[in-house]
Amino acid sequence: MPFSFCTFAPMSTIKPSLAKGTRDFSPQEMVKRNYIFDTIKKVFKKYGYAEIQTPAMENLSTLTGKYGDEGDKLIFKILNSGDYLAKANPSHLSAMNSNALISSISEKALRYDLTVPFARYVVMHQNDIALPFKRFQVQPVWRADRPQKGRYREFYQCDVDVVGSESLLNEAEFVLIYQEALSNLGMTDFTIKLNNRKILSGIAEIIGKPELIVDMTVAIDKLDKIGLDGVSKELLERGFTAAEIDQLKPVILLDGTNAEKLESLKSVLATSVIGLKGIEELEKVFTYVKGLLENSSLKHPDLELDITLARGLNYYTGSIFEVKTNEAQMGSICGGGRYDDLTGMFGLKGLTGVGISFGADRIYDVLQELNLFPESAAAGTRVLISNFDAEAELYALPLLQQLREAGIAAELYPSSAKLKKQMSYADDKSIPYVILIGSDEMQSGILTLKNMLTGDQQKLASTAIIELLQD
Repeated sequence: MPFSFCTFAPMSTIKPSLAKGTRDFSPQEMVKRNYIFDTIKKVFKKYGYAEIQTPAMENLSTLTGKYGDEGDKLIFKILNSGDYLAKANPSHLSAMNSNALISSISEKALRYDLTVPFARYVVMHQNDIALPFKRFQVQPVWRADRPQKGRYREFYQCDVDVVGSESLLNEAEFVLIYQEALSNLGMTDFTIKLNNRKILSGIAEIIGKPELIVDMTVAIDKLDKIGLDGVSKELLERGFTAAEIDQLKPVILLDGTNAEKLESLKSVLATSVIGLKGIEELEKVFTYVKGLLENSSLKHPDLELDITLARGLNYYTGSIFEVKTNEAQMGSICGGGRYDDLTGMFGLKGLTGVGISFGADRIYDVLQELNLFPESAAAGTRVLISNFDAEAELYALPLLQQLREAGIAAELYPSSAKLKKQMSYADDKSIPYVILIGSDEMQSGILTLKNMLTGDQQKLASTAIIELLQD
């Protein structure tokens, strides 16, 4: 019986690509990213914070309604597994009502930030934690935003929060955490901006539009991006009159020192109890910062009261933070604020908290642009051991382990090959040293150490090589 052959259609070639707003990270980039994370984590721990982690996905109901209408639109929803349309409401399908349809076809979503999952964590673990609870978290978040320079759809946040404490000393310490962590990363010119949501509420109150506080804050938070004319246009569209906008303009454009701005605000908000409370809280934070730095070697931060700072998030109720670098063209690199009852949405009422976040991806771009990464942040393998033949390979094995046990990152070239190929490998990986082991080296025990940067070679015993590479 003759053989028959089946002919399969060739698979089409798929061009490899990344989803927009996401990135791969090379080994060299990961070393630098971990340098950022480790530097920031070290400061967090110094101030008494402990690390937790939460899942990449949360229940959609956990996230929605916490970031305002604009924020909710940027949440990445996850379709239910299986035939997700089987449980969809037919009326929503026929009416093409996507917002109503989402709740029946998507029960989960990728986390938008780390603060809301933290609030959920606190409520679920309230019997296991001691208050005030101080935690930090370094994990990725996802936002369906338009990708552009410094803005990604997947990015890491480095959050530090304290919940269960009303003390404004926490806010003052966050100013110092910003100053210390960013300084340790080599940044020298950045501004830490402060405001208070109560002041913004007071402003909305005195112009007679307290119910439009969210609309007002969302608009004025865009001042840097769209200018005063753009803010005025948006306020008109959101229900403010031209007369009310004229009342707002002098406050939005407030000038002078922090003390002068506070005095001006006291006059403007004289009839607003909540506005004056916000001013009092800001003054207290400034006083704490001054006291903490009285005998400190830490450089005094560039603190600026910015009345347009609103952050655009509904859950902030008190202090608001933002950090901008003055050394590179970049948006805010850090932000945060106080939230008085975020856990109330999950059934635990009256638990106040405050937290800040470092935008690790933007900080990476700034350090890269300014060439601020130290050489040690790019360090990988320190020494490569050559491999000429099976005998040299066996001879090298104990030395390889000795180097590693001495804390030296070392590799043995995995197979015998021409020296040129092994040297090219060391160059490609920026390995600064190569140990050459031939028949003469094995007989004498004196090895050849080649400096790949200078080309110099030394004849040394293994103990001397280890001592040299440890320096």
